[in-house]
Amino acid sequence: MKTGALEGLAVVRAIAAGELSAAEALQQAIDRIEATDGQVNAFTGRSFARARAEAAAVDTRRARGETLPPLAGLPYAVKNLFDIAGGVTLAGSTINRSNAPAAEDAVLVQRLRAAGAVLVGSLNMDEYAYGFTTENTHYGPCRNPHDRTRIAGGSSGGSGAAVAAGQVPLALGSDTNGSIRVPASLCGVWGLKPTFGRLSRRGTYPFVHSLDHLGPLADSVETLALSYDAMQGADALDPGCHALHVQAVSSVLGTGVQGLRIGVLGGYFSDHATPAARAAVASAAAILGANDSVEWPDAALARAAAFIVGASEGGTLHLNDLRTRVTEFEPLSVDRFIAGALQPGAWYVQAQRFRRIYRDKVNALLRDWDVLLAPATPVSAPEIGTEWLDINGTQMPCRPTVGLLTQPISFAGCPVAVAPMWPDGTGGMPIGVQLIAAPWREDLCLRAAAVLQRAGVAHLRKAPL
Repeated sequence: MKTGALEGLAVVRAIAAGELSAAEALQQAIDRIEATDGQVNAFTGRSFARARAEAAAVDTRRARGETLPPLAGLPYAVKNLFDIAGGVTLAGSTINRSNAPAAEDAVLVQRLRAAGAVLVGSLNMDEYAYGFTTENTHYGPCRNPHDRTRIAGGSSGGSGAAVAAGQVPLALGSDTNGSIRVPASLCGVWGLKPTFGRLSRRGTYPFVHSLDHLGPLADSVETLALSYDAMQGADALDPGCHALHVQAVSSVLGTGVQGLRIGVLGGYFSDHATPAARAAVASAAAILGANDSVEWPDAALARAAAFIVGASEGGTLHLNDLRTRVTEFEPLSVDRFIAGALQPGAWYVQAQRFRRIYRDKVNALLRDWDVLLAPATPVSAPEIGTEWLDINGTQMPCRPTVGLLTQPISFAGCPVAVAPMWPDGTGGMPIGVQLIAAPWREDLCLRAAAVLQRAGVAHLRKAPL
């Protein structure tokens, strides 16, 4: 029985060349999931019967001599807030178990299916996406494949862990305040938070409508870019999807960074990073030729405003259940939902007013810089159950602090790729680096990421499973 990790780009190429069938690739993924998920707890649902039908459809097309789509036969999984036709969308909760099954797939699942990808299941997450650790008490904590005493990050922890464990080469997650970037950083995988409004969110369970993004986590920059390209496109039924901005990036990965203006974020992003996190950025900066320190405007204020917006919208969304089913909520998030529902409306209005001013400042900064670097997390993965972190001599609460360096960026809606780095001083654990660009310039993030991958400083490592 083959239980080794699948490599996404190699799978796609082998299937296209007729060297591997989609059914064989799927079986390898199933074997790997069954051999390792008892240790990791990334999956909350498995759709193997559906996957076999999708793989068979790919193999039938190949047997007929048809041109295969770009992701033909690639196994993938999705955070369990994505609708999967015929299944109940849990969003990490038990309250949702009583909901009706989804009538159709989420839009991004539909698009990946059209691109030939094969869906194998749904993945663990923080309840209702409100968290950075995926220590879900309903479904059990998701464990970091590189050290199973440690968190995988969140809220898309299952997505990061499934890729890091070699269970799938590609997973979908959501990112409101850092929920793709934090698991990518702590699990040592590639991640992409696209520009706010780039990808359709229709068919996913929301957390904060005005901040939610969807995007991929993957085993390589190429897998990341291919999946991202497949998911782009207009969606007239999602008013938050900006259809005018469509840009294929797979073809530009090899163009390098010559001529790009690349800087390193200092100030807030240096002051709140441990030496290992700063070392990860320094290694990336050396490869990319980034020598200048850049100050990001109002980062601390943006993080505070993001907390207000997120708590208010999240609390309001769940207000009826907070009144009638409060004991069924996740203990790690229920107090924050209640506090958010009780916030004065004036706070929310003021936070959104500040957001407009803040985005103008950020956009002005990014007219002078093409790519900016920052740590994705201040630390490597803490142990499960950790309550406090020491950040350069300051004790800070663990669960919100893991997202300390991602929140200010998503509040501006900028695209960010995360490159998995392996600095000294972490006991062999990864810390990711954020590659940040102006809105709608995912191509710049991914070009820089590809340079780091080719140089060998950013890469996956085989998890000890």
